[in-house]
Amino acid sequence: MTVELKENGGLPARILWTLAIVAGVSVANIYYNQPLLNVIGRDLGVSEFSSNLIAMITQVGYAVGLLFIVPLGDLCRRKNIVLVNFSVLVFSLLAIACSTSIYVIWAASFLTGVGSMIPQIFVPIASQFSRPEHKGRNVGIVISGLLTGILASRVVSGVVGDVLGWRAMYFIASGLMLVCAFVVMKVLPDIRPTFKGSYAKLMASLFSLLRDYPALRVYSVRAGLAFGSFLSLWACLSFKMAQAPFYADSDVVGFLGLCGIAGALTASSVGKHVRTVGVRRFNFIGCALMLLAWASVLFLGDTYVGLIAGVIIIDIGMQCIQLSNQASMFEVCPGASNRVNTIFMTTYFAGGSLGTFLAGTGWHAASWTGVVAVGVCLTLASLAVTLFTRR
Repeated sequence: MTVELKENGGLPARILWTLAIVAGVSVANIYYNQPLLNVIGRDLGVSEFSSNLIAMITQVGYAVGLLFIVPLGDLCRRKNIVLVNFSVLVFSLLAIACSTSIYVIWAASFLTGVGSMIPQIFVPIASQFSRPEHKGRNVGIVISGLLTGILASRVVSGVVGDVLGWRAMYFIASGLMLVCAFVVMKVLPDIRPTFKGSYAKLMASLFSLLRDYPALRVYSVRAGLAFGSFLSLWACLSFKMAQAPFYADSDVVGFLGLCGIAGALTASSVGKHVRTVGVRRFNFIGCALMLLAWASVLFLGDTYVGLIAGVIIIDIGMQCIQLSNQASMFEVCPGASNRVNTIFMTTYFAGGSLGTFLAGTGWHAASWTGVVAVGVCLTLASLAVTLFTRR
């Protein structure tokens, strides 16, 4: 039986944990491909560059979904939006599993990215309906689930790809989306929209929000640049691990993702302390950790110790940056939570797509050193945004 939610009235634990778990399972669709890129490329007989485009196209699709679908959460019933997107995911994941053409996989990967924006409908719910004193914590719990899904997806896809083949992973993912759709239909209550007007006016209001709230621009850009740095590591890690001295298969790359769960588990803790530590200070801490991580994978990148340390540190640093900016961002204009989140997350994943593309370019230009150079430059760019803004 569902309950009626009231703004700032409190979010039942059953709904909160459903949001966190389903967020993790649904966002995982974007990242299953990362440990499998090398395997997919060999199976289809395409180049590393072509297989690397699968990851970038999926993230571009996610950014498109964020930009054009997430704002609908202020205009339409959110449960309906979520169920439609689960239907799209079932179709697109099956298409990837069955396809023998890289072009079909690119198209289906784009749709998978678009449909996987579901967690960004959930995060504003955690902020909008939690009690004020619990907003940061509850947003942190949902993002913790989201990040755990991102990291665990690489482990799962690596193991499944090694044991059953990469196609099996996408058949399994399609089934999981059916299960998630059923759970959401039973647990998530109908939430009344807050925006009165047409879809065109809704989208036009995004520009007004960007114009009227400079802090929103700062939060979005510096988090997006940092996320580009973060994804630079994962975009090319499978290529590095396939070479000397590792000669590792997709399962090993996936297990490296498990190390990053330490970062995901810090999410609720960071959320609790955003008000006391401050978003600006958290961004300095996060950038410092990310630069340390890149130093580790550069100078100790031919050892498992160096790579594992880098994965753990970069995940914790990214968490400091993402959650501090995202939790603070909802305070900019609470009545437009979905649209504010749209601006933030579209910029965030556009930065991720940029990082993925630049990392692929860096890999072809200078191998692992080129990837590290891309990651460091994007981190420094994020740091510069904080240094040259007062708040």
